[in-house]
Amino acid sequence: MIQPTSAPLLHVTDGAAMITAPNPGPMTLDGTNSYLLRATRDADSVVVVDPGPADEGHLQALASQGRVDLILVTHRHGDHTEGIDRLHELTGAPVRAALAEHCRSAEPLSDGDVLTAAGVAIQVVATPGHTSDSLCFLVPEDGHHGSVLTGDTLLGRGTTILDFPDGTLGDYLASLDVLSGFARATMLPAHGPAHPHLGTIVEQYTAHRLQRLDQVRDAVARITGGKTAARPSVGEVTDVVYADVDSAVRGAAERSVAAQLDYLFGATGRA
Repeated sequence: MIQPTSAPLLHVTDGAAMITAPNPGPMTLDGTNSYLLRATRDADSVVVVDPGPADEGHLQALASQGRVDLILVTHRHGDHTEGIDRLHELTGAPVRAALAEHCRSAEPLSDGDVLTAAGVAIQVVATPGHTSDSLCFLVPEDGHHGSVLTGDTLLGRGTTILDFPDGTLGDYLASLDVLSGFARATMLPAHGPAHPHLGTIVEQYTAHRLQRLDQVRDAVARITGGKTAARPSVGEVTDVVYADVDSAVRGAAERSVAAQLDYLFGATGRA
């Protein structure tokens, strides 16, 4: 018999608990956090956000936490979506995401949708940038200032990648601005620990992105000798801006640099 994952159920707010999947790594940190939302801590029914990877023990643990009324997905990456079909099979719960390909027995989600499941009110907030289909979920009644499940748009530790060309810097900066409107909410990320003040993380992420953009702009000037019409390669800029990056995340660094070069040069090819 498959045993449930050994990761503990951790209550992180009045209405949210999480189980971290056993898939740690350079891109997933401690693993992917799957959240369980309840109207009250002793409620029988739950909403699951991000089934996580196709790990049977993890999915069995999620299915054992009560009647699952709804499964939500923050974005398309496999460490969030691989478990969709098995959890749907185990629970019979509909699955909803921005993309139809990740939905089961339900319609895709759109920005501004307001859902009620397991007695929990949830607002859908489109936050493209990490990926084009990235969503956050606002739970306005979770604590005094609500909570926001941020997927990979904001992480509990470090910074997220822009999965260019699907994710773009322009979209990401706009999404950070949207999330700043929920500054006092608790942040519940898909990787890393929760944070009591989402606005603090938004400010840090915005400052970091703008600093990186300045670094890329300076690297372009150094490589091209200040010739504004010249566009260096992604690899050349990555070598300068991320000179000491671990080889395990070099690809992620290059995608982020590509997104920043696209933002700087745009369709004209000029910075």
